Order: sequence, then C-alpha cells, then structure tokens
Amino acid sequence: MESQVESLLKLAKNRGKKRSPNLISVVSGKGGVGKTAITTSLAYSLANHFNKKVLLLDCDVGLGNVHVVLGLSLGKNLKLVFKGLPIREVVQRVYNFDVVLGFSGIERLDELEEVNPSSFLIQLESITQEYDYILLDNSAGLNRYTLGFSKASSSTYVITTPEPTSLTDAYAFIKSLYKLYGYKDFKVIVNMASSKREGIEVFERLNYSVSRFLGFKLKLVGVLPYTKNLKESLAKKVPLPELYPFDPFSREIKKVAQLEVGEVYTGEEKRGSFIKSLIKLFFEGR
Repeated sequence: MESQVESLLKLAKNRGKKRSPNLISVVSGKGGVGKTAITTSLAYSLANHFNKKVLLLDCDVGLGNVHVVLGLSLGKNLKLVFKGLPIREVVQRVYNFDVVLGFSGIERLDELEEVNPSSFLIQLESITQEYDYILLDNSAGLNRYTLGFSKASSSTYVITTPEPTSLTDAYAFIKSLYKLYGYKDFKVIVNMASSKREGIEVFERLNYSVSRFLGFKLKLVGVLPYTKNLKESLAKKVPLPELYPFDPFSREIKKVAQLEVGEVYTGEEKRGSFIKSLIKLFFEGR
C-alpha cells in the first residue's frame, strides 16, 4: 500500500502544474432540501450562461439520483468505473455539460468494499484538465466520502432551508468538517425561502452560530424561492432553468453562477489539484 500511495502522490505532484478546475462540493445536512436540483441547475447555468466547461459528478454512491433529475440512462455509472471501465466511457453529455452518474442500490453487502479508490482517482485526474468546473453532488449527511470531497474542494456549497432541522444539520456538517480538517471555505444557499428576507434571516442564524462557536464567518451566495414549477421540472426530467428560464428560482441560480465565475451575464445563451488531497484522505492511516 505504501508504494501505491507514493506513486499516486508523485503522479498528482507531476501533474499539479497543469490548469486545475474549480471544484465545488455541494452538500446538505439532511435530505429533501433540493440539493440535486440546485446542483444540476447550477451546472446548467455555468455551462449555458457563462460558457464554462462543466463536469457534474454524482457522488452519492449507492443512492445516486442525478439520472432521475436529468433523464439519463443509468447504464453508464461509477460502478462500472470501480470495476475497471475507463471513466471516459461513462461520461454522458446533456444540456451542454458532462455528467458521470453514481449508481442506485447495491446487490451485495460487501459490494462497496470492492471500490478501488486509487484506480478511480487516477482516472478522474486524467480528465479534470478538460473542465473549468467540477460539481460534486454529494450524499446528504456526514460520511467519509462527503467529508473527503469537501475537504479537497475549492469551496463547499451548503444547502439548507428555513426548516429548523435542516438548519441544525447544516451547522453539524460545517462543525464536523471544521473540527476534523480546519476547513472554512463554506458558501451557503438557502432554498425554499418564502421571501428574500426570510432567506437572509435563516442565513444570519446559521452564521451567528458558526461565528460564535467556531470562530469564522460564512458566505451567503444565494436565496432560492420555493417554486411550484420545480415539481413539473422533475416530472419532465428537465432542469428548471431550461424549462422555465424566467422563473424566480432560475433567475437566482443564475446570480449564484455569476458570483462564482465573477462575470456579468450578458443575456446571451452560450453553448458550449484536488486529487492529491483525495489521495491523502482515502489512504491516510491504512
């Protein structure tokens, strides 16, 4: 194992001089907050409104559902990569951005133990240079992979709602990642807000707790309103910004993307090294 780790670190170091994409880890303390809908909509906006090359990676291993939201075939997924298939062969393109799907369900209790992190990381590293942004749609809650991908990311988008349990779980995630790794690069999106004011108040409560008990401040990057059109979007398996570009949700997602890229949206529809940290996470202490 030692020689394998050393080889991987050497590979990451040698390629570290190349252009690195912006890695965005999207997380939530609990399920049902709209995390996947937000991640797919953000990928859509970055690709179509700002002409960025985007890869969306479904990191919810075992319970992935990006394919449901985007209407993609689950025949190509990460399980095949774990079994040795080149990652390029499972990349699917939709709405002008690329997607690598997770998989839904396991057939044996020991199936997840067969995952080969070293092979997967090497394959992932081989295609990262092709993108401006890599968005990771993580599983809800706390687990080794969600913490690991967030630790290695440029920024972690924490999705919460005004619901008290959602806010509490969001704080628990932030606290855990900070206590374990000293990570502070959090950006908050408040979803399903009844108004801008409510969204800001929700953020301020979360930010107050983090500032008081952890000693640093969060960044608010978006307040997304509840929209009835989201249900239709999910039913039709089309991103909301594509189906309803003038919906308030779509407009706010575009603002989130604009803040991320630091560019001004002109109104034209344009078509078009975190590996080292992950290696340390997956092999540390083994």
